[in-house]
Amino acid sequence: MPQAAYYLTEPKKRLSSVVFASPHSSSDYPEDFVRSTILDPKLIRSSEDAFVDLLFDAAPAYGSPFLKAGAPRAYLDLNRACDELDPALVEGARRNGHNPRVASGLGVIPRVVANGRPIYRGKLPMAEAKHRLDRYWHPYHRKLQDLLHESREIFGQAILIDCHSMPHEAIDGVSRGMKRRPEIVLGDRFGAAAARDIVDHIEELFLSAGFVVSRNSPFAGAYITQAYGRPSRNQHAIQIEIDRSLYMDERQVRPSPGFDAFRETLNTVISRIAAIGYDQTQMAAE
Repeated sequence: MPQAAYYLTEPKKRLSSVVFASPHSSSDYPEDFVRSTILDPKLIRSSEDAFVDLLFDAAPAYGSPFLKAGAPRAYLDLNRACDELDPALVEGARRNGHNPRVASGLGVIPRVVANGRPIYRGKLPMAEAKHRLDRYWHPYHRKLQDLLHESREIFGQAILIDCHSMPHEAIDGVSRGMKRRPEIVLGDRFGAAAARDIVDHIEELFLSAGFVVSRNSPFAGAYITQAYGRPSRNQHAIQIEIDRSLYMDERQVRPSPGFDAFRETLNTVISRIAAIGYDQTQMAAE
């Protein structure tokens, strides 16, 4: 039985214009993919945002929908444009200028996982790439845009929180010379994807919860923030990257002993982010 293209958890009542989404946390690997990869089950998960869906699954309790991808990142990367096909992996794909993500093997159909480990022995037919896009990429992005459209229709604005995690080592380059290394990285494409006051407020919420926060370094946001961040249309997109070492054993790909405590702290931040999108006039009337 085919797996779902996405999983949507709706609140009992839509109270907030904020939409939470996790495009990289799925661990539901198709059987044909598992048979075709040259990586073992643990290595194939190395680029996955493991357990991020569990960290943010409280969002509907605060009046916000939560959208989770059905396809794992190593199978299909929903944070890439659908035309970012890698000629080194997909037969018949054409190179459209220099795209550093595609060149490094991280196109919409990834060629490698973390640390450049190859996923396949050979190439994939174009028909397989199109199947994955039609089966997973297009339905996920249609639903995401529908949710943001609903927010704008109901509340006059939409705020997308694009939920991710990052390897502990990913922050090494930007933490030199800092007293404390960043634990949370907020990406708004240097102001192009979201209004500054919204991002300032979200940063303050994480700081108040005791986290060390960096903005746009080393992650400013990729396709999703670029495609959906339209502040001039009252549609904002903010990427949140969380240091995986705060809640999981990265090597074993399992929650750490402090997972529940971390999740509880994060739930407080989630509730306050959702509150940014509350319609105060409507709330007062109720």
